[in-house]
Amino acid sequence: MSKFLRASLLMLSLGVVMPAFAGLPSYDLELKDGALNPSTLEVKAGERFKLNLHNTGKGPVEFESQRLRQEKVLAPGAKSFVVIPPLKKGEYEFFDEFHLPDAKGKIIVQ
Repeated sequence: MSKFLRASLLMLSLGVVMPAFAGLPSYDLELKDGALNPSTLEVKAGERFKLNLHNTGKGPVEFESQRLRQEKVLAPGAKSFVVIPPLKKGEYEFFDEFHLPDAKGKIIVQ
């Protein structure tokens, strides 16, 4: 194993943010037992961004968006993120697969 790979794995295991994600615009999304907060996010067109996910509920959740090609399952209390590539203007739906039909939201790209 190379020194770079070993160092990268060590940094990830310690929770160190890799430089590739450090300068990205960042948005927070709380998922809690079928509620999404906020349920609508506004972002800039053509800009890559990081979406921080936090499950504050008592059960598992699944952030999913077919149009964004993203899917992430989180245990209760877990935090994670997804990096979204630059998007064109429009609306992109997302939802909590485990709490449909109520848990739906959208990203509005302007």
